[in-house]
Amino acid sequence: MTMWGGLASVEVRRAARLTVNAAPEPAVKGRTLTVKGKLTRAAWETRTYAGYRGRKVVLQFKADGGSYADVKSLTSGTGGALSTTVKATRSGTYRFVFAGTPTTGAKTSAGDHVTVR
Repeated sequence: MTMWGGLASVEVRRAARLTVNAAPEPAVKGRTLTVKGKLTRAAWETRTYAGYRGRKVVLQFKADGGSYADVKSLTSGTGGALSTTVKATRSGTYRFVFAGTPTTGAKTSAGDHVTVR
C-alpha cells in the first residue's frame, strides 16, 4: 500500500494462529502418535479468526536436550485442520511451523511435549 504520494509504503498482513496437540500422552514406544492442530488467520470483516485452508505447514520435533528438526510437511484442510501420524520413538516436543504468505504473517505454534515410555 502506498501512502502520501509515494513517500511511504506499508506492508499489512493478517495475523495467524497455529495450535498443536499430540496424543496419546504418555505414548508407548513404537506406537502411533497422532499430531493435530489448526491454522487460522484474522478475518477482518468479522473480527474473528477463520480456518486457513490449503497452506503448507511443517511438523517439527525436538528430542529432550536436542534442537528442532523438520519431520514432515502437510497442507491445512477444511477449517485450517492439520492432522498427521508419527511413530513414537523418544520423548520430546512437537510443534507446527507456518512460513506465512504475502497476505498472512508467519507463525510457530507452542510446543506439545510427549513422554514416551
